Amino acid sequence: MGAPILGPPLTPELDSREALLRDMMLAAIPRLRAFAISLCGNVDRADDLVQETLLRALAHMDAFRPGSMIAWLITILRNVFLTEWRKQRWEIPDADGSHAAKLASPPAQTGGLEFGQLLEALARLPLDQREPLILVSVSGLSYQQAAKICECAVGTVKSRVHRGRVRLAELLSIESGE
Repeated sequence: MGAPILGPPLTPELDSREALLRDMMLAAIPRLRAFAISLCGNVDRADDLVQETLLRALAHMDAFRPGSMIAWLITILRNVFLTEWRKQRWEIPDADGSHAAKLASPPAQTGGLEFGQLLEALARLPLDQREPLILVSVSGLSYQQAAKICECAVGTVKSRVHRGRVRLAELLSIESGE
């Protein structure tokens, strides 16, 4: 069995560069932490930001170009913060679930059942009541427009709509036709 292949051996030059970059990153931590606290105002959250920044910097060390290490790290930290801030803008804090409870919708089965009952009751109305009732109440037409369509007087349409509502309420077992 031969020795496992781990990649190219590290040269002393590469080793000293890594050590230098590591030392520069460690020296930047207090300034990164201060900047993170100024951004989020929370020490624990700031520590998380610094940690995430350092992890990303280590993962992308090949992207670092000689220059200011602190500027590069602060840019990473700022980008991490802004990305998380943008995500959190759309989230609503709801630790106890009270907001989510307000968003609950009633079961669709009840609405579908009630709608079916309404359609059935409408079908049982006489045509001379059903037509003006649908034109005025459902389609939102004025009594004048409904009268023109039904080719009768406005008073007749008002009477038919009223009688249709009362009968519909009876069929649906609703106390008032309002």
